[in-house]
Amino acid sequence: MRAVVQRVRSAWVEVDGTRVAEIRDGLIAFVGVAAGDDLETAPIMAAKIGNLRVFEDDRGKMSRSLKETGGELLLVPQFTLIGDVRNGNRPDFHRAAGRERALTLLGLLAAEVEAEGVPVAQGVFGAMMRVVSDGIGPVTILIDSERQF
Repeated sequence: MRAVVQRVRSAWVEVDGTRVAEIRDGLIAFVGVAAGDDLETAPIMAAKIGNLRVFEDDRGKMSRSLKETGGELLLVPQFTLIGDVRNGNRPDFHRAAGRERALTLLGLLAAEVEAEGVPVAQGVFGAMMRVVSDGIGPVTILIDSERQF
């Protein structure tokens, strides 16, 4: 599983001109699921995202998490994060999970974050989405369950 996580003031997802998910003050996470991911991967990623210390404390240091700030998470499914461009300029998506596995693991990821008391809004898997975010910082973190970076 791979995620690009950004700190935001607000973010939302539109599908066919209709706003389907929205958050204020929190994180947006674009998440791709790899074919090798399993039921143990989602809780690990959920803990990493939910406990990611990218919000400032009283001294201006990034030492607070979503749970500590009362922030929200916007989870955006994005299989293109699993794309491989090492052998050319056209992404190869053979390592991306199939639809059913991806839906299962994304649902588990969202449930795990929510279980920690963080409100989660979600984009629509497989839909053409318009994603709008108002970033702060900017703060952008890459997370990979295989610890490739």
